[in-house]
Amino acid sequence: MLRRSVPALLVLAVLPALAACTPTIAVDAAPDAADPACAPVMLALPDVVAGDLEKAKTTSQATAAWGEGGAAVTLRCGVTPPGPSPDCQRVESSGGTVDWIVESNDEGTWRFTTYGREPAVEVVIPATVRETHSSSFVADLAQAVGRVEATKSCT
Repeated sequence: MLRRSVPALLVLAVLPALAACTPTIAVDAAPDAADPACAPVMLALPDVVAGDLEKAKTTSQATAAWGEGGAAVTLRCGVTPPGPSPDCQRVESSGGTVDWIVESNDEGTWRFTTYGREPAVEVVIPATVRETHSSSFVADLAQAVGRVEATKSCT
């Protein structure tokens, strides 16, 4: 009987080592991350975005990340809904239509925040990702983000 338990012990010893290989990305929770409307969004997110950025573990509730630390696309559900903006863009895809407020900073990071949905969802694409990937993959998030009903649209 001792022989049968040795492989089980080996598996138990190896599992933590394998789990340590999975990257964990630090993402701060949004102010309303505990909003129950975030749960369906999080459950519907794709495992891969932009063709090759795989989903990673994150450190906070209602957050997601794809890629590797320092070069990861991050998503937070429960951010403060933005007001009307000239930077509002409608993105249509097979997954649905989502209006986003699109902003960039001096470092080349782009921030997409849903407009007309509460809670709002924010997607941040760092310059390191934009160097090698188009930001058009935000359209692939429409099916998940669309789980929060739109009450306003870009005008």
